[in-house]
Amino acid sequence: MGDPKKPKKKYKKPFHPWGKNRMAIELELIGKYGLRNKKEYLRHEAYLRKIREQARQILAILETDKREKVEKEILSRLERLGLIQTEAVIDDVLSLTTEDLLKRRLQTIVFRQGFAKSIHHARQLLLHGHIALRGQKITSPSRLLLKEEAKELTYASSSPYMEDSHPERPSTPIPESTE
Repeated sequence: MGDPKKPKKKYKKPFHPWGKNRMAIELELIGKYGLRNKKEYLRHEAYLRKIREQARQILAILETDKREKVEKEILSRLERLGLIQTEAVIDDVLSLTTEDLLKRRLQTIVFRQGFAKSIHHARQLLLHGHIALRGQKITSPSRLLLKEEAKELTYASSSPYMEDSHPERPSTPIPESTE
């Protein structure tokens, strides 16, 4: 079972930790999405690796009725998360990237919806309890939001940002990037 004070790691270190190309990609994504450190990036990478492994296991199932049921479950879960489209197939799951996952983080969505001036400002708003989801403060910047949850984000009722006249409150939302 393990010691409760020492939880199991949720990431795996890279085989070659000093690979120049990999390090450059990691550093770019860490800056672009405002991650605190590489461990946070590696955690999302490990989560995506687990999703891809499930998709490969589904492809290996020979029984069509069992395969369709399991395939429908994983596709509906990923569609609710906003990682794939409604008409996606299991092969689309294998083509997901870590950046697709990082776009669904709470910190990124807070920034893109215009609650914060920058991605780093979004992290500070979350950590200091200025953002609420369904009226409840939420302080985890790395939480993955469902599509329907993203529409329910607001400033917390106790936050000074609730006032439209607050000087640090951004006036217009940031448009979605067309990548």
